[in-house]
Order: sequence, then structure tokens, then C-alpha cells
Amino acid sequence: MLKSVEAIIEKNGEIRLQKPIRLRTRCRAIITILDEKPEVIAETALLSEVVLSEDWNRLEEEEAWSHLQKVQ
Repeated sequence: MLKSVEAIIEKNGEIRLQKPIRLRTRCRAIITILDEKPEVIAETALLSEVVLSEDWNRLEEEEAWSHLQKVQ
């Protein structure tokens, strides 16, 4: 079973999981270190959401992308 979990690695190498996990047995893990800070990504997404939603919710945008919506 492959499962991904988010964690923060401190400068001293200590790993802190963002959410607790439960495992049936001891497991091996592979750690991938990301360059960006999670706080920066979340803040940028939140700040841009309001501005972008004004553009996304325009009638012209709905019409331009309507061919990609499933017919119900």
C-alpha cells in the first residue's frame, strides 16, 4: 500500500506529521523534500482566489468554457 502524508521537517531533521496516522505494522517510508514553504503556497492561493473568482464567474468565461462541461 502506498500512502502520502504531509509533514514538516525541521532544520535538525525532526519530522512532524501534519495529521496523526495509524499503521497496522511498522513500515518503511520515502521522504521527498519540497523547496517551497507550505505557508507561502496556502497564503498565495487564498489571496488570489478572490481576485480570480471575479474573472472566472463572468458570463463571458462561462460561455467560453461551456463546451467542456458535461451535459446532464
